[in-house]
Amino acid sequence: MAGPRRREPLVSIGILCATPEELEAVRAQLHLDPEPELHGPTRVWRGRHDGHDLVLAQTGIGKVNAAAAATLLLSLFEVEALICSGVAGGLNPELPVGAVVLAERLAIHDFGVVTGGQLTATASGEIPIGAPELSEAPPVQPHVRSALERLEDAVAERLGHPIRRGAIVTADYFLNCGETRDALRARFAADAIDMESGALRQVADAWKRPLYVIRTLSDLAGEESHVTYYEMELMAAENSALCVPALLAILKAGVDAG
Repeated sequence: MAGPRRREPLVSIGILCATPEELEAVRAQLHLDPEPELHGPTRVWRGRHDGHDLVLAQTGIGKVNAAAAATLLLSLFEVEALICSGVAGGLNPELPVGAVVLAERLAIHDFGVVTGGQLTATASGEIPIGAPELSEAPPVQPHVRSALERLEDAVAERLGHPIRRGAIVTADYFLNCGETRDALRARFAADAIDMESGALRQVADAWKRPLYVIRTLSDLAGEESHVTYYEMELMAAENSALCVPALLAILKAGVDAG
């Protein structure tokens, strides 16, 4: 069996966070300029950490905001990879609030065709009429999965919360419904739901750039999730941010098990 092969280390990396709390948690972990640049509506911090040129941006919430900010970093700053750090709602009943999900499968689940009052999810970005139903979130690239495996091993003992590689689905709504949560879990075998990662994946794929998503569960996406979210958002944002320097070190090593 062939051993790991070495990839060229990534030099320029874009980091994306939706909310101010997520962004400040990441800023606390990295060496970045104290003041941001303003590019249209997007605030951007530059810096250098562990051999990487970094560009950190606050996207705002939702798929459109995320896609716009990612495109800015890819086009204007020519970043070679994207990292998304933040919080998510839990879909997997085995994972508690505070657990970290590293996305090895990602999908937008509110794109598709509505018939008979029901939405059938299809692959985002393609004409949904006649398209096959999206039954699972597509996997990330093998070298992304390899880096996430190494990240899981690197931070598991010191994190203080469960961490696992899994599936994340994305939609433009905050999930506050146990019935819908359970249906999404059954349909996609997903571990978490958020409002940005699937859109970031679509943009990253279009630009042929890798995307690494780190999400910590701030709530369990049920009827009390709106309360739990505000109680646990800071802790969850900090958990994800703690993983970012470890991921940067892994990307610096440039190792791919593929």
